[in-house]
Amino acid sequence: MSRALKTIIFLLISVNCISQTIVLSKYEKRWALWHPFAALKVKKINTRAFAVYNEKDLRIVLDNFPGGGKLDAFRHTFFMAAFAQKIKVKKLRKLGIAHEKGNYRQFLSSETEEGELPDSLASVMDLQNNELGFKIGSANKDSSLASLKTLVINDITAGKAVIMRRNKNGEYVDCNNARVKKTAPVKKWSLPKCLVRSDYRYVD
Repeated sequence: MSRALKTIIFLLISVNCISQTIVLSKYEKRWALWHPFAALKVKKINTRAFAVYNEKDLRIVLDNFPGGGKLDAFRHTFFMAAFAQKIKVKKLRKLGIAHEKGNYRQFLSSETEEGELPDSLASVMDLQNNELGFKIGSANKDSSLASLKTLVINDITAGKAVIMRRNKNGEYVDCNNARVKKTAPVKKWSLPKCLVRSDYRYVD
């Protein structure tokens, strides 16, 4: 068997392995093809990271908003921190961008993520929180996932991540505190939401 054929087979196996537990966009699959060893590491780390993300205390300490809230900020920051312990940030940044490209395709297809239709500011939020994750993971390469969890929570409560502004009823509001109206039946990629520091307290 030629070296080229072996390489192709390995790449296909790598993509298949990571796809078994994660629904990948074509952009993420392309990333995996170009970074097969990193893709295998992501798959392995992702399984353990999800176990931490599903711990009930997060919803108590942070909030219960998997989209646009502190829980959402934790997910992106924590997972990227865990990945950054083992994978170069340059590769992970490309993965984050690939994921957001996939979210735009989801928007066009009216597919939701975490129960909500993706939008432009949500992508900005995710990419910013990814960067915080890179910083934490790179500075704490030997820390356990439990320790990373604590570090990420501390940074979120200190306002180092970003979230979407909401009122006390959990509704999105713009930067003038006006409720953001639902766009159905018209889809809009750009909505007048408002990014705030993650230590923001939901108010009227």
